[in-house]
Amino acid sequence: MSRKPGEFAVVDLFAGPGGLAEGFSSVVAPDGKRPFKIVLSVEKERAAHSTLLLRTFLRQFSDGFPPEYYSFLNCGTAEPDWEKLYPREWKAANHHALLLELGKKETTKLLYERIDEIHEEYGDNTILIGGPPCQAYSLVGRARNCGVEGYVAEDDPKHFLYKQYILILERLQPAAFVMENVKGMLSSSVNNEGIFAKVLADLRSAGDKGGYRLIALAPPEERRLGLSSREPSPTDFIIRTEDFGLPQARHRVIVTGLRHDRLKIDQAHLGAGLLKPCGHRAVIEDVLDGMARLRSGLSHHDSADLWAREMQGAVKTVMSAFSSFPQSEKRRLKERTEECARIVQEESKHLLRSARRPNGLGLKCPSALRQWLLDSRLKALPNHETRGHMASDLARYLFAAIYGEVKSVTPKANHFPNVLAPEHKSWASGNFNDRFRVQLQGQPSTTITCHISKDGHYFIHPDPTQCRSLTVREAARLQTFPDNYFFMGNRTEQFIQVGNAVPPFLAKQIGDAVLALLSSRQDVKSQWIHVSPTGKRTLAPSSTRLG
Repeated sequence: MSRKPGEFAVVDLFAGPGGLAEGFSSVVAPDGKRPFKIVLSVEKERAAHSTLLLRTFLRQFSDGFPPEYYSFLNCGTAEPDWEKLYPREWKAANHHALLLELGKKETTKLLYERIDEIHEEYGDNTILIGGPPCQAYSLVGRARNCGVEGYVAEDDPKHFLYKQYILILERLQPAAFVMENVKGMLSSSVNNEGIFAKVLADLRSAGDKGGYRLIALAPPEERRLGLSSREPSPTDFIIRTEDFGLPQARHRVIVTGLRHDRLKIDQAHLGAGLLKPCGHRAVIEDVLDGMARLRSGLSHHDSADLWAREMQGAVKTVMSAFSSFPQSEKRRLKERTEECARIVQEESKHLLRSARRPNGLGLKCPSALRQWLLDSRLKALPNHETRGHMASDLARYLFAAIYGEVKSVTPKANHFPNVLAPEHKSWASGNFNDRFRVQLQGQPSTTITCHISKDGHYFIHPDPTQCRSLTVREAARLQTFPDNYFFMGNRTEQFIQVGNAVPPFLAKQIGDAVLALLSSRQDVKSQWIHVSPTGKRTLAPSSTRLG
């Protein structure tokens, strides 16, 4: 099938569950058409690929997802046999979403064949997106590697997975690309050579059509006009998601490149910033407040009655813990603890670990985010069940949530009285200062990472009466996955997928920006550059810029 006018083929590498692809596939051009078609997604983890494959299958239905999908989500029944029900769409999905590990000889051969097919069909109208795995670049990953005896950075293939991205970039030579990674990439080095400088150099020079102009989509305001005549600095590529309507403070490096022979806009326009900061800052309650209240589970012998008894013990422990606090703080902390105890006692027999009913959003949730997340055909939220916690952790969660609610900060290790200190020989060393971290009302959440799959201690729900960590669905909402996005695999695998993903709501805005870069000179100039009667160029007001 030949491509449609104005359509771009998108290749997604290191796709995970498909966050970037979800955003790009949701972009709508001024003519009402969707310009980005995801023709190839590659992921090596089986559970993530299963999620990716299902979503790729659903995208084959241009008039809405099939009714069997909503029955599957709403009733909690076994997944239908999609191949039997919709053989054509399922075959297409398996053609587009591949379970492959980049860098393997057999993978490279197959991938190059597919890349050549895509290039033959779409010509230059292709886009490459993706984020090489970040474990070798993240600060946590580097700290962990330093503790591994005999670890040699230059021998770690994870440091050079970005080269697989470069090889496909060289082969495909797309009109534009987007590469995402953690902020730690800026300071990562091998043999005293900065990784990021090497990455940028490789991206600039890729291909034989003049290479790529690298573009920072959201440089700091004070640097925007000055970027027109030079390349952005490394820190200009950092995008802070809380500035763009996401209820999460996630800071990531996003490098966008436009092939030099596709530059249709004046150099002066490239430094202005194509992502429009959001006027209303989304916060955690915008996406969590409309959800059903759930109780935590117990890791052993769970039941509602046992949970209620354990919570009574947790309340007594926390009341005792607050007794050591200064008088000026003690009264409010104890009052809130007593209030929580009453709520738990009244609702303990009614609170469930999962809820099969419609869920909304907070009353103040921005309309664009509300529209993005909700699906009126859903009668129940998928992937929304609490995990079991050790009974000894309930008091710590209760303490952290009440402390955070009253004092508007999450407690550090030294704020926990001895009665709540875990039996860990290094607890007082300072290395576990943020071992228990509550998400705070009135603020975006902290960065959702794959570490949420471990124990949830870093992601304690802000409501102390629920006394638990976040569910997969709550983490997915903070990551801005639509409510109808189903995550395959066991719960640990689901958490890892959510934590590693690019937030789709941000990805959609990035897709809008890429489309703007590929638009005509006049279209872009008229939307975000103001030219005065004297010919002076200045940034247009934020309300008129692209975003």
